[in-house]
Amino acid sequence: MLRPFPRGLVGAAPAPRPYTLSLHPVPTLTAVNRDEYAHWETVPTRWKDNDLYGHVNNVVHYALMDTVINEWMIKTAGFDPVTSPAIALCVESHCVYKAEVSFPDPISVGVRVGKLGRSSVRWEIGMYRPDGALLAEGHFVHVFVDRNTRRPVEIPGAIRAEMERLAA
Repeated sequence: MLRPFPRGLVGAAPAPRPYTLSLHPVPTLTAVNRDEYAHWETVPTRWKDNDLYGHVNNVVHYALMDTVINEWMIKTAGFDPVTSPAIALCVESHCVYKAEVSFPDPISVGVRVGKLGRSSVRWEIGMYRPDGALLAEGHFVHVFVDRNTRRPVEIPGAIRAEMERLAA
């Protein structure tokens, strides 16, 4: 028998808030040229990233997007995910797969800001093999919200200034 997660534990997440989603066509990316990405990280693949089909599983691509974006926000833009009063929640992600990659090949991940709003940012990502082949391209939308109320807030000024440097 499944038991509900006990409430009131130290570190327990706040109760989930309902989100209103709007249905709209997913815009396609135009950045297929490596030079169009402003920030780059090369990430090693791991043995466990390969799936039964002998290539890196699709879930790894999403994890790489999330990791590279958040690492940039922490190291470059000064975002502190533990203490910041405003946090960035992913409200949308999308990935189009163009080619395969397998362990032990590293993946080069390029990032740019496709759209910068008052409280949201659309990150655009290109992933490449060492031979330069485009593996996947995608986007990841963050909405900045108050840590406690989970209501949208403006992107903090210092973080916004750094994001503007990555704007397409």
